[in-house]
Amino acid sequence: MSVSASTRWLTAPLLLLAVCLSTACSGPSPTRLRFEISFPESVSSEPLTGRMFVMISRNDAREPRQQVGRTGVPFFGVDVEELAPGEVAVIDGTTLGSPVENLADIPPGDYHVQAMLNIYSRFDRADGYTVWMHDDQWEGQRWRSSPGNVYSDVQQVAIDPGRGGVVRLEVTNVIPPVVIPEDTRYVKRFRFQSELLSEFWGRPIYLGATVLLPEGYEDHPEVYYPTVYQQGHFSLRPPLGFREPDPARPGAGAGSTYQEWTSAGFPRMIGVTFQHPTPYFDDSYAVNSVNVGPYGDAIMQELIPEIERRFRCIPESYARVLTGGSTGGWESLALQVWYPDFFGGTWSFAPDPVDFRNVEGINIYEDQNAFYKIHEWRRVPIANTRNQIGEVILTSRQRNHFELVNGTRGRSGEQLDIWSAVFGPLGEDGYFQPLFDKKTGEIDPEVARYWLENYDIRYYLEQNWGEVGPKLVGKIHIICGDMDNFYLNVGCYHLEAFLERTTDPHYGGSFTFGARGGHGWRPMSTPELLRIMADHITRNAPAGTRTSSWKY
Repeated sequence: MSVSASTRWLTAPLLLLAVCLSTACSGPSPTRLRFEISFPESVSSEPLTGRMFVMISRNDAREPRQQVGRTGVPFFGVDVEELAPGEVAVIDGTTLGSPVENLADIPPGDYHVQAMLNIYSRFDRADGYTVWMHDDQWEGQRWRSSPGNVYSDVQQVAIDPGRGGVVRLEVTNVIPPVVIPEDTRYVKRFRFQSELLSEFWGRPIYLGATVLLPEGYEDHPEVYYPTVYQQGHFSLRPPLGFREPDPARPGAGAGSTYQEWTSAGFPRMIGVTFQHPTPYFDDSYAVNSVNVGPYGDAIMQELIPEIERRFRCIPESYARVLTGGSTGGWESLALQVWYPDFFGGTWSFAPDPVDFRNVEGINIYEDQNAFYKIHEWRRVPIANTRNQIGEVILTSRQRNHFELVNGTRGRSGEQLDIWSAVFGPLGEDGYFQPLFDKKTGEIDPEVARYWLENYDIRYYLEQNWGEVGPKLVGKIHIICGDMDNFYLNVGCYHLEAFLERTTDPHYGGSFTFGARGGHGWRPMSTPELLRIMADHITRNAPAGTRTSSWKY
C-alpha cells in the first residue's frame, strides 16, 4: 500500500508515531479507515493484556486522553489479550466508540489523535475465579493517568473515513508512579495492605486514610476528639475542603475550612477520608460484595481500628459521625444503616440511589429496558443526565455505551458498572452478572431482585425497622437538590416517604431539598456543617461525658 505524498510531512523526527494514510484512489471502493497500535520492547518484553484506546480531538489544548469523559471527545476501545511487542491492536469500523459510535461518522478533517493502553493484571480470587482487571496504583482507577499505563505522543492527522486508510500509532510513554503529598502539621496520610481484601483478590490490596488533625492537637496530648468520617471518590486531598496556605503560591490563599478550623472557639474534631480503590472502581462503596470483596469488613475491622490506634479519636459511637456527597452520600448513609450502633449520625448529600426505583432514570423493578420507557405505543429514551433547568444532556443508552467503550465485563471504572459490581450477583465467568445488557438495554429481573434484597436501602429499612429503627433515631439527615443532575432526588423522595411514616420509633431525622438545586447543592458551608455535627455530638454524649475538653 503506497503512502500519499501529502502525508510525508507527518514523519517528524521527534515523533515515535508512524502514520500511513492510503489515498485509496486505485479501486472503485474506498479502503476502510483503521488504526493499528503497538508497543515496543522498551515498554515491555512480555505480552500485555488490557484495553487499547484511540482518542480523536479537534484541538490539542490538552492531550486527547485527558479530554475523554461523559461528554468528551470521541474515543474507541478494544480488548487485547497477550499482545506481544510489535504486534498490532486494530481499531476500525467494527469497533464501538463514544460519543461517535462508528469511525465512519467522524467528519473529514484534521485531528489530534492519541493511543493508550490500560494494562490489566491477573487476579486469582479466593472464590476460585480468575479475572483480568486493572490493578489500581493508588490513582483511583483513572486509566488515563494510572502509573504503568502507556500512551503515544499526540499526532496531527488528516482523517477522511470516506477515503479510508491506516493510521499506525505506537504507545511508548509510561506513566510514572503517584507522588504522595508530604505530611503537614495538620494533614497525615498512611496506607497498609489489607489482609481480608488481599486474600479475596489473590493480590495485594491496600487501604488508606487521609487524616485532618485539629488545631492544638500536639499541644493537648491528653485530649481525645470526635471523628468526622467523610466519604467520597478516591482522593489524596485533605478532608473537608481543608486547604493550607501555600508559601509558593501567595495569591492562592487558604480555604474557608482552614480559616474556621484554626480559629478560636471552633469545635476541635478529627476529619478522615478513606482510600479504598478496587479493581472495579475508585471506591468500594464500603460494603461487602460477592464481586468486589469484603470491603465493609475491611473498613470496620482493619481501617477504622488502625485510625483509632494511630490518632486520639474518641472510640465511642456518639463521637463518630459521617458525611459525604454522591458516592460518599450513599456510603455515609449505608455505613450508618448497616452499622447503626457504631456511628452516631450521618449528613448525606445527594446520595447515589437509595431506592432502586430510580437508578439514574431507570426503574429496575418496573422497566423492561434500561434505555427506554415504554408508554403504550411510545418508546421514550430514558434520560441519564440533565442540567438544572431540565434539559437532557445524556441518555441512558449514551451513558452506557460510553462505559462499554471504557471497558467490557464491567471494567470501565465508571458509575453504572460499579453499581452492578457492588449490588449485583456473581456471574458465571467470575465477573458480575449484569443488571442489563449494555448493548440492548434489556433488564434481567432476577438480577434486579438481587439488588432489591441486598442493597436497596429504603427496602432494607422498611423490612428491618423494628430492629434497626431504635438505633437510628435522630441519626439520618439527607440533603439533596430537587434538580439533581442524575435524578438522585427521586430515590430520596421514596426514602423520605417511608421514614416520615415510621412509628415506634419515628426516625427523628431530617430531609432538606433545594429548589432547582443541582448535584452539588448545599444549604450550608462545611464549617457550618461541622458546627451542626459538634452540637449533635454534644447533645448525644452519654450522661456525665466531659465534652468541653475538645472545645478549647
